[in-house]
Amino acid sequence: MVKIKEDIQVYTNKKLRILFLALLLVGMFVGNLCAQEAVTAEDTTAIVEEVVVVEETAQTGGMEAFARKIVGSGLVDLFIKGGWVMYPMLILVIWALATSIWKIISLRYAKISVHDFLAKLLPLVKDKKFDEATELCAKTRGPVASVLHAGLLKADKGSEEVEKAVEHAAILEMSFLEKGLIALATTINLAPMLGFLGTVVGMIQAFEAIAAAGEVEPTIVASGISVALITTASGLAVAIPIQLFNNFFVSIIDGLIIDMQTGSEKLTETLSEIK
Repeated sequence: MVKIKEDIQVYTNKKLRILFLALLLVGMFVGNLCAQEAVTAEDTTAIVEEVVVVEETAQTGGMEAFARKIVGSGLVDLFIKGGWVMYPMLILVIWALATSIWKIISLRYAKISVHDFLAKLLPLVKDKKFDEATELCAKTRGPVASVLHAGLLKADKGSEEVEKAVEHAAILEMSFLEKGLIALATTINLAPMLGFLGTVVGMIQAFEAIAAAGEVEPTIVASGISVALITTASGLAVAIPIQLFNNFFVSIIDGLIIDMQTGSEKLTETLSEIK
């Protein structure tokens, strides 16, 4: 149980560091884009206000150049044209990417060669060297070792206690392995919804422009339709790769669950043979 708590603490610390860096990047990027939009304020005839506009334009030019250098001019232009709907979508992107990076690191840490691990562990169990077997599990990373470590701690109390300990530890490990999948699922569901919301907003703008002009011309409705198409495409562009990441993580987690089941079955069989 101590090993499980230590593993959870290590995973949690890594996740917090990654999320902190991601939030820092979000703040910088959103701040840059907000400053870029703020420059579009109307000019006045006062000399003092003209000086302020010049200073803001120079500052925004530097921030816009920085954003374009980081993510590319095309993406920045699309982000600005998409309107306010793009801001919550950006937050979802950063959240999902940070979670994906954390899951890649944590699952890479959790994956071991179960065959090699059991080849070292089971001979120790057969020889009733439970202390050495427990130490081997404590030194080995991943949920498989943690589950078997919990079972070996109860080896002297009978097979029933071992099975209960293994089952409890497996539940804890499975709950941790599935952490982060909710964030990915939320992004997959909300990104297209936000895109459709932007579509509705863009169509409302197009009809308002038609009502104000009193006639239908392509140039009048082009801006609203552009917003509608950009937000819809952005929502799908966010959801599709995150869905692929989610499926990839689920497949790895399924493999780890099978490894835990295999290891626990081998351990209980070996303990039954030596009793």
